[in-house]
Amino acid sequence: MGNVPTTVKHCLSYEQLIQDYPWLRRWLLEEKTITGHEYPKFVKVVEVGPRDGLQNEKEIVPTGVKIQLIDMLSGTGLSVIEATSFVSSKWVPQVAAGATEVAVFGSASETFSKKNINCSIDESMLRFEDVINTAKAQIPVRDAADCDEEVPADALAVHCHDTYGQALPNILTALQMGVCVVDSAVAGLGGCPYAPGSSGNVSTEDVLYMLHGMGIETGANLAKVIEAGDFICNALCRKTNSKVARARGRTL
Repeated sequence: MGNVPTTVKHCLSYEQLIQDYPWLRRWLLEEKTITGHEYPKFVKVVEVGPRDGLQNEKEIVPTGVKIQLIDMLSGTGLSVIEATSFVSSKWVPQVAAGATEVAVFGSASETFSKKNINCSIDESMLRFEDVINTAKAQIPVRDAADCDEEVPADALAVHCHDTYGQALPNILTALQMGVCVVDSAVAGLGGCPYAPGSSGNVSTEDVLYMLHGMGIETGANLAKVIEAGDFICNALCRKTNSKVARARGRTL
């Protein structure tokens, strides 16, 4: 933070910093301009907690708990909440009538692709093409493009887990490149059975805190997201993975 006094760097909220040091907001905006990076004015945060966050739980999460979590998240201002996933892509067209949007995820690692969906990256692209073409006839497909197209950055989304604590820096880099859709999970829920040692998704609370601190709008209410995180963590009898929630003394 440059010449900002050391005491200001302590674990204080962004709002308190702005109140105590009115010049800080202008300094941050000027720094953003000086660095030459253009950040989007609005970022769509896609909440994947009910889907990607809970699908790795060892114990079955009661349906009532899932419904209440989704209801609480729907009151936070988050515009997209992924409620479930299809374990096999061939079933997507048959249930498309009950969905409002389909998202297709590929892997950048051959090993993970084979462990996750039992095929190589090249094979997965062929499978995705069939799914996408079928689904697009009825509903939107998120982040879909023909394989021979150059995909613009603003048509992509970034989906990060926080295994090495690098999720937020990676998201920041993606924003600098023009990406304006970020996947995250409340309380940092998640993990992957096919990637031993992987941690949960980057927490929605931490993503919102960073974006709001940068002056980027999301339409989401951070306090309400933290409440939803409190609920699901208490239901699962675990601590939150959100650093923001922990700093504010919430959850177990």
